[in-house]
Amino acid sequence: MIIVLVLMFGFMYFGMMRPQKKQQQKRQEMLNAMKKGDKVVTIGGLHAVVDSINDADQTVDLDVDGVYLTFSRTSIRSVNETATPAAAKPAPKKDEKADDDQDDDKGYSEDDK
Repeated sequence: MIIVLVLMFGFMYFGMMRPQKKQQQKRQEMLNAMKKGDKVVTIGGLHAVVDSINDADQTVDLDVDGVYLTFSRTSIRSVNETATPAAAKPAPKKDEKADDDQDDDKGYSEDDK
């Protein structure tokens, strides 16, 4: 009977508690690596850019299209580091003929636009 209880406790630790602890550690590392200029998403779904980080209060000021909001660091769901200008590639331009073909498929004419 005691062996069964020990096995159940071992299964609970390695099956539930350990992965959760690893996930919490990974999230904490993500929040600690956050810096000014990073794009973030809050737990409420707000997309913003980090303006400043206050380590003493564990808060972060976010810039949302010119509106500055203060959030707790724990309210950040994900951090997307800003892309460097060299890494950002412009979208390829479409062929004008391809655009005309798409318009014909939808039944639009030049007058409807």
